[in-house]
Amino acid sequence: MPLAHAEEVAAHLIDAMVAGHAFAGLARVPAIIEQLANKGPGGPIRLTGQTGISATIDGADVNGYVVSLFAADKAIEIAQVSGIAVVGASNTWFSGRLAYYVERIARAGLIAMHTANTTARVAPFGGAERILGTNPIAFAFPCDGDPVVLDIGTSAVTWGEVLLRQATGRSLDAGTAVDAQGRVTTDPTAALEGAFLTWGGARGSCLAFAAQILGILAGSDPVLNETRNSGMFFLALKPDLLMPAAAFRERVASLREAVRASRPAAGHTAVRVPGDGSLRARRDGGDRDVEIDPAVHRRLLELVAGAA
Repeated sequence: MPLAHAEEVAAHLIDAMVAGHAFAGLARVPAIIEQLANKGPGGPIRLTGQTGISATIDGADVNGYVVSLFAADKAIEIAQVSGIAVVGASNTWFSGRLAYYVERIARAGLIAMHTANTTARVAPFGGAERILGTNPIAFAFPCDGDPVVLDIGTSAVTWGEVLLRQATGRSLDAGTAVDAQGRVTTDPTAALEGAFLTWGGARGSCLAFAAQILGILAGSDPVLNETRNSGMFFLALKPDLLMPAAAFRERVASLREAVRASRPAAGHTAVRVPGDGSLRARRDGGDRDVEIDPAVHRRLLELVAGAA
């Protein structure tokens, strides 16, 4: 990859590790390298259209970690002038944690929504065939202090988590996947040959369907049977389209504190706001080592030795 692209991908993977999301961190490196070996690094990312409130982007088959940053920054640029931005990017492939991009937009003072459709690995509710992607949906809201960030996977298990459990010899949780014959399985290898299930049953399937359609709007194919041409949809807007931005940030902070201060249910020690775990882990990251699973570490060393 070009050095600038490699640095952007590395920064994302390390942030995932520090934020406590090992499945989206260094465990992804072998899969990224496999795709790059098959595809090459891609070409120049191009802006293919722009209006006062929108933009379309050709990702040139560059991986989504890089293309999504390009798209997020374009959304920030447009929304800071016009108040709102809708950006679609296609001709790209998987992009890691969506929270990474919406947080970037929220730290620029904007409300953000982002969806991405991905390679077909998920069966719609009641099905056993891979039609949908893992199709996450993310939101971020500027707030006094750190933004509030919500990143929701619509599949019962993420692709990265399945790869991590396969690499580390651990079983999947029950009810998250089926094998190639449509039978429920906890074997990661069988799940990769079969299909993942949706999170939340029919409700998760509905959200996954919506993300799939927004990906189509961004320029993807209807069903992605290969790791190619995912659609990345971004919406960014200024809070002061509806109310003063400072008042909005203050009210979001009040809601966050009300949730944190609320009474925990039996069996819970605290009530957590979405994104709190990642923020806390990242804040503490400078004071602790970040552990890498031994199997992932061995594979990384093998890849380094093979490239020497």
